[in-house]
Amino acid sequence: MAPAPVELAGGPVVLSAPVEADIDRIAEFCRDPEIAAWTTVPSPYERADAEKFVAGIVPDGWASGRECTWALRDAQTRLLHGMIGLHHLHDGEGEIGFWLSAGARGRGWMAAAVDVVLDYAFDASAGLGLQRVVWHAFAGNAASAAVARRAGFQWEGVARLGAPHRGVRRDDWQAALLPGDPRQPADGWPAFTSAQAAR
Repeated sequence: MAPAPVELAGGPVVLSAPVEADIDRIAEFCRDPEIAAWTTVPSPYERADAEKFVAGIVPDGWASGRECTWALRDAQTRLLHGMIGLHHLHDGEGEIGFWLSAGARGRGWMAAAVDVVLDYAFDASAGLGLQRVVWHAFAGNAASAAVARRAGFQWEGVARLGAPHRGVRRDDWQAALLPGDPRQPADGWPAFTSAQAAR
């Protein structure tokens, strides 16, 4: 079971549980069409959705041991710029998920956040001691694939129409990382997962 919310830090980012003061920024960022296109956040996104997320979904996930969710913050200003979490925690496995605001992309912040979350996921003494972290993305999400590939996730394939999204089913890209896998850019990812192929 996951403990109470913990704060993690690495390089340019600090990760901590989102709080009431973050609600307006979460609501603003989750209205970005790019975030709506690639995640399961409500769409259209209202302030009430952010309130429910901060006051209910996040603390309930930590308390139940099923979800660990962090706000991704600039280490200098402590302002929220995204979200990252480990979801569906059970039997030694969890699924990593993340989004980043448009203005924070391209700075390496998500790569740093993924790195510290994976350290926490696999650490048996101070973290969760997971045996496997999985990554899923709707087919076409080359930006998310680049983050996962750079972190060392090993490509496992495509589940055809494997994920529901806003009333339709979409192909689901899948990869995974085990504690002993190299934490460096992984080979073996198909060309169609790259940003160049998506253009």
